[in-house]
Amino acid sequence: MREWVDLGSADVSRRGVLLGLVGVLVAGCTAPGEVSTPSPSAVPTPTPTPTPISTLTPVVDSRPRWPLTGALLDDPAAAAHAAVAVKVPDTKVEHPQLGINDADLVFVELDGYLDAAGDSSTRLVPVFHSRMPDAVGAVRSLRPVDVALLAPIHAVIGSTGAAGWVERYLGEHQAVVDAAHTYLATKGTGAYSIDQSRVRTVRGKTYFDRAVMCHPAVLGRVAGRFAEGPPQVYLPWATSEDAPSTDAGSPANHVVVPWKRGDSYAMTYDYDASAGLYRRSMPWGEHVLEDGSRVTTDNILVVKAGQDRVKLTAGEGGAEPMHLITDASGTFIYCHGGRAVSGTWTKGGVEQPFGFTLADGSPLHVAPGRTFVELPGLEANIACS
Repeated sequence: MREWVDLGSADVSRRGVLLGLVGVLVAGCTAPGEVSTPSPSAVPTPTPTPTPISTLTPVVDSRPRWPLTGALLDDPAAAAHAAVAVKVPDTKVEHPQLGINDADLVFVELDGYLDAAGDSSTRLVPVFHSRMPDAVGAVRSLRPVDVALLAPIHAVIGSTGAAGWVERYLGEHQAVVDAAHTYLATKGTGAYSIDQSRVRTVRGKTYFDRAVMCHPAVLGRVAGRFAEGPPQVYLPWATSEDAPSTDAGSPANHVVVPWKRGDSYAMTYDYDASAGLYRRSMPWGEHVLEDGSRVTTDNILVVKAGQDRVKLTAGEGGAEPMHLITDASGTFIYCHGGRAVSGTWTKGGVEQPFGFTLADGSPLHVAPGRTFVELPGLEANIACS
């Protein structure tokens, strides 16, 4: 039987986790009319060229929507609370996870630990706003790219801390992202806990890398920040007047997103037409949560960007992985409903959202729903079939 223990009774440090962590405007239909005024004079005179005018004004879809899913919102007051992101490890040893299917957005980024073929695994950043699960985990540490990904959302971030310079970098952007409420900083509040069933002991040492849990709704209340909710929509949602761009796309029933050299260590998505969802798999098999449910998503957005590593000085920890998405551009692939489209993305400063343009120059329209955003390197060959 699972026993939740408030972290007030467990002293764990970030680097010790290995030992103890260790609206949208839509053009209206225009029906041109003609205005012509005959001359009252008996002598014929030239009349002005008729000027076409619009008999309809542009249609604005002003219905309220959840900013991170695009789904219609009955009561706007329901969205007036902070979005909470949680840093979740994605290595095989730290599976199964909790809470992922309740996230509006899930970012997939580098984990920061190396092996012979590159970064050893990925790290997830699920973002919760329209739904708040009781527990999300396991919980691990922050990465530099979290600023650029989460600042447009004004998110509160649940984590186990960060390397010193990353903490300072996040602190410099505290006006638009709250990363200060780590599990050590919130002891005794109920924002985090230890799942005793996931604590492990190896050669006499106790490891908490799979046991730290975050409780997003509690963390949001404890932080007390961004109570108005995300300040802008994160993706260009399709409205009732805009069909998803993928309606005119190419087949994408099976999508492969490799993360390592030689197109290895691939995440895969298989479209289930009966459910209208993609089912996600890890390199070693199906992506399954602790309750036995399969990880699913409505949308897949693959943002290909440059990657780099920052080598730190002594006392700052290991080299931190970087995704080069600030003041940058690149290519993307968007998949929904078994079909895919592609184009280019751009992003300005850290608080600016991504912009997306299709290959034909038209804007991207994303179907409302939950979205996985994968951030593989420029060399990754994304396969859709």
